[in-house]
Amino acid sequence: MALRKLNPTTPGQRFKLISAFDDITCSVPEKSLLVPIRKSGGRNNQGKMTMRYIGGGHKRNYRLIDFKRERDGMKAIVKTIEYDPNRSARIALVTYEDGQKRYIIAPNGLQVGQILESGKGVAPELGNTLFLSDIPLGTVVHNIELRPGQGAVIARSAGSYAQLVSREDKYAILKMPSGEMRKILVVCKATIGSVSNSDHALESYGKAGRTRWMGRRPRVRGVVMNPVDHPMGGGEGRASGGHPRSRKGLLAKGYKTRSKKKESNKYIIESRKK
Repeated sequence: MALRKLNPTTPGQRFKLISAFDDITCSVPEKSLLVPIRKSGGRNNQGKMTMRYIGGGHKRNYRLIDFKRERDGMKAIVKTIEYDPNRSARIALVTYEDGQKRYIIAPNGLQVGQILESGKGVAPELGNTLFLSDIPLGTVVHNIELRPGQGAVIARSAGSYAQLVSREDKYAILKMPSGEMRKILVVCKATIGSVSNSDHALESYGKAGRTRWMGRRPRVRGVVMNPVDHPMGGGEGRASGGHPRSRKGLLAKGYKTRSKKKESNKYIIESRKK
């Protein structure tokens, strides 16, 4: 993964820093794995705006991603590494022995022609999906399940990964991308390696227009609104809005919103907030 800095031929190009896309091997997606996306513009079924700052953006198709990797004992060959407009990571098209095609999240270092497997007794090699009970301690993993058979929900974005620290009884202890230490059942699956496109966080759009292409409209700060529109609004000139809070009045900047009675608290050994 490399970044490309452009010559400052225009003001928008001056600070633009984008991916070189040198890892992409195919520019045409697999048609059988595409689903159309209908845009809402932030409106509900009555046409009322329920989410602000959404609208416009380039037309997209959704790529159906296999987060479950449930085809155990069947080998798959990597055909292409592709760009996905719906996520920060790269995706890989794999073809199984019976001819079925699926998209997966591409791990860092995955090559075209590589053979991938999943299930019990599979070698802990890059791109293979194993149960947490079979993965060696200290291994870097991504696409982690929280419940058996649910499909991957943790460490799916560009460059993210978790580390298997230890195992206790029926639980594996993982260090999450946030730094949180958490217990997960050993019968849950995870994929070896870290997610591709690790330089994504270093990219710079260069101009506001590129954000509009993504479907995001300009966001207005609360302190520049009127008192009727936001708790932090009003005042003369550049007066601050007092304690930072949301439009609904919920405090921000350190106010804890997580419930102390939340069921999953018992699985967190060390909080990310430390």
